[in-house]
Amino acid sequence: MKILVPISNVPDTTTKIAFTNGDTAFNTAGVQFIINPYDEWYALVRALELKEAGKAEKVTLIHVGLSDSDATIRKGFALGADDGVRIDAEGPDAYFVAEQIAKYASENQYDLIMTGKETINYNGSSVGGMIAGFMDLPFVSLATKFDLNGNCATAEHDVDGGTQIVECELPLVVSCSKGMAEQRIPNMKGIMSARTKPLTVVSANDSSSLTHIKSYKLSPGRTTCKMLDENQIDELVNLLHTEAKVI
Repeated sequence: MKILVPISNVPDTTTKIAFTNGDTAFNTAGVQFIINPYDEWYALVRALELKEAGKAEKVTLIHVGLSDSDATIRKGFALGADDGVRIDAEGPDAYFVAEQIAKYASENQYDLIMTGKETINYNGSSVGGMIAGFMDLPFVSLATKFDLNGNCATAEHDVDGGTQIVECELPLVVSCSKGMAEQRIPNMKGIMSARTKPLTVVSANDSSSLTHIKSYKLSPGRTTCKMLDENQIDELVNLLHTEAKVI
């Protein structure tokens, strides 16, 4: 049983965000890139746990990006992934990325595709669902627990008022959320072996994006806080209506 784990290359969470080219591109100068934490902490680590439990034979990473993301992929190798694939394209939007991954997964017959719930830079939470759509496979979103019993998968995810448990036959796509696994730190053996694990680079298939970036804009940040007396209910309602515009 083979598991495919798509990973994204994202700025470190401590990065100071800035834009360039007339606010149409992210400024990468001096930025440290990492594996998207949701892909790493939840999807990849749970996939490795399944392999260690004898429920999977192989864990493969896949990434849509250029050669400057190879170091990030090898960080995944250091955690324990067996090999990786980089689809050599910049990846203009989630639709393009999902279609590239879906085509590769279909051609190579993966039994299980595990994604993080979303990326920390765009928070779209859409790639997993689109991969499942392209491949015409069942999709479990935002799973907090996941296990395998032969060819049958059991997953849990939160719903309003409780937890839902679903069962599904493989092949399957699942997006992983908090609770799926705990963060791991690579050991020295893993770091050393990451240098020699195979990373295959393949050309992108013909595909078009559905969206493009018109411009970026930083959020205004925090403003001053207005303090009101507990008896000023009318004034509070007025401010929420006229200034905050939330009612």
